[in-house]
Amino acid sequence: MITEQQQEQASLYVLGALTGTEQEVFGADLRASDELREFVFTLQQTTGLLAMATPLARPPRELKDKVLRRIESLGQLDQPATHSPGVAVASLPGLRFLSADDTVDWKQLPVPGAWIKLLSIERERGYAVLLGKLEPGVRYPAHMNVGPEDLYVLTGDLHIGDHMLRPGDFHHADAGSSHVENYSVEGCTLLAVLTSDHPLVSYAMA
Repeated sequence: MITEQQQEQASLYVLGALTGTEQEVFGADLRASDELREFVFTLQQTTGLLAMATPLARPPRELKDKVLRRIESLGQLDQPATHSPGVAVASLPGLRFLSADDTVDWKQLPVPGAWIKLLSIERERGYAVLLGKLEPGVRYPAHMNVGPEDLYVLTGDLHIGDHMLRPGDFHHADAGSSHVENYSVEGCTLLAVLTSDHPLVSYAMA
C-alpha cells in the first residue's frame, strides 16, 4: 500500500523537485514497489496531458531579428564553430548540433535504469524525436501505447515479447496497441519518433 508520504514524494519526483538525497531514497522505494511505480507513471501521464493543454506562448516575431542582430554585433557568425563535449553547438540560425558524447538532459523514467532524452520537437507537424536508453538487465513494464511509436535500435539488444532487436532493427507500434514487458540484457540505446503530445515527450520536456 502506498503511504501518504510516498504519494507526496511521488508528486515532487514527477515535478523534479526532490533533492539528490531524496531522489536516492525515493528511487529505492520505486525499485521495491510495483504499485508505487504504476502510481508515478500515472502522475507523469497526467502531468504531460496538463502541460500539453497549456496554450503555447509564442515570442514576438521581432525578437528573432533582435537576437540575430545582437549575435552579428558580437562577431559570432564570422567565427568557426567550436564546442566542448556535452555542449550543443550553435553555428547558424535554424541549425542545432549535438555531440555524441553529450550527457546532459537525460531524464530517468520511473523504472530505474530507463532513460529518455528529447532531441527535437515539431509541434506544427505533430512529432518529436527522442533517445531512449535501458541499462543492462532493466525491464520496462507492460503498457498500452497511447500514440504511434517508431523505434530504431542504435546499440545493444531490445527484447519485445518474442522478438529480439539488434542495432539497425526497426519496430513500429500503432496507437492503442499493447506492449508486453520490454527488457534488455546488454543494455541498449534507441532512437524513437513519437507524437508531440505523447506523455513521454511531455515528461522529457518537464
